[in-house]
Amino acid sequence: MSGPARFAPPLRKADGTPVRVLVVDDESTLADLLSMAFRYEGWETRTAGTGRSALSLAREFRPDALVLDIMLPDLDGLQVLARLRSGGDHVPVLFLTAKDSLDDRLTGLTAGGDDYVTKPFSLEEVVARTRGLIRRSTLTLAAAGDPVLRVGDLALNEDSYEVSRGGTPITLTGTEFELLRFLMRNPQRVLSKARILDRVWNYDFGGRSSVVEIYISYLRKKIDAGRAPMIHTVRGVGYVLKPPTDA
Repeated sequence: MSGPARFAPPLRKADGTPVRVLVVDDESTLADLLSMAFRYEGWETRTAGTGRSALSLAREFRPDALVLDIMLPDLDGLQVLARLRSGGDHVPVLFLTAKDSLDDRLTGLTAGGDDYVTKPFSLEEVVARTRGLIRRSTLTLAAAGDPVLRVGDLALNEDSYEVSRGGTPITLTGTEFELLRFLMRNPQRVLSKARILDRVWNYDFGGRSSVVEIYISYLRKKIDAGRAPMIHTVRGVGYVLKPPTDA
């Protein structure tokens, strides 16, 4: 019989205090959504809407990771990062930007950034990328724990992006992976289509809920095909993932 479902344990610093994340974006709605997602992880968060306020907060708050929009109304994200680095602050930085060119990506990374996400993005992706930055940073994290989520015989590695069921590797697209991750973080909990859209797809996604049905179908073909089903439909409510009844 398979063991009980479990979540990746929350990241904490070596002294047992919560991880701190500073979100810098002049779109207040987006900054608040990201802050909410990080608090869901058990992390402390602060938000800033300008480059100058970000520098002030970084000195005061001493974040363990910085989620930084490149386009800001005063100093841009690259200038903010340059001032932090010149002051000896080596906080890991995840850049956010609406730009999509390779040149912009390389500029951000060569300026001292650690990772890069292009808008629009899923909240789950930003949380995962930020978690990865913190894991790879020089911080010693007392409760980093196992990055593998397990539900029944299904396993998902949040660091390597590998998925397997019963030891058999399963190849997923990026969106399929994010959807499965969200389901596995909420095992045996019925999730509505609206909630799945909000957490897995773009924060301002304007499409129909049918996209959830389509991707649930894709996942079932890869996760449940020829096996006891784990992904179930609760009619009129949503979807739930749980260990197979014969596990």
